[in-house]
Amino acid sequence: MLRMKTMQRGFTLIELMIVVAIIGILAAVAIPSFMDYMKRARTSEAGLQLNKIGKNAKRAYAETSMYVVGTAGVLPARPGGGAGGGCCGGPKNHCAANAAGFAADATWRALDFQIDEPNLFVYTYVGTATDFTSTASGDLDCDNIEIVYTLTGAANGGSPSVVLTEPPPNSD
Repeated sequence: MLRMKTMQRGFTLIELMIVVAIIGILAAVAIPSFMDYMKRARTSEAGLQLNKIGKNAKRAYAETSMYVVGTAGVLPARPGGGAGGGCCGGPKNHCAANAAGFAADATWRALDFQIDEPNLFVYTYVGTATDFTSTASGDLDCDNIEIVYTLTGAANGGSPSVVLTEPPPNSD
């Protein structure tokens, strides 16, 4: 009988409760951090695409001594054609790719800019011979609060420069 008792070992209720509490604490810390990380990862699209616009605008300035002049249409189109809400409502809350829309717009075509895959932001461009402003607007978590990145370019003494202005952290 004594030999049988030594073989029956297991976890006590207290030990199991401690393990569950530790897992709960780790989850309470990890889940918000993970969600914040995912949101920051999604915002990288705007910076990359605006960087592409800036490089293409500087190239155009180097070739013609002026930025691309014009007002580009807001592309890609927001799902439902709404004025706000970023790309919410589209498949996986993304705007559908619209390469044909970019190709049909003379200003986007002059900038040699288009987006060929679904994305989270809509883009604008307004340019004169000496400066331009381009924006990327998106609602990453579909709470009707848009996050807006702004790229400005200016020809300072014949030297083109661009500045990306990012929104404050956690502004969406």
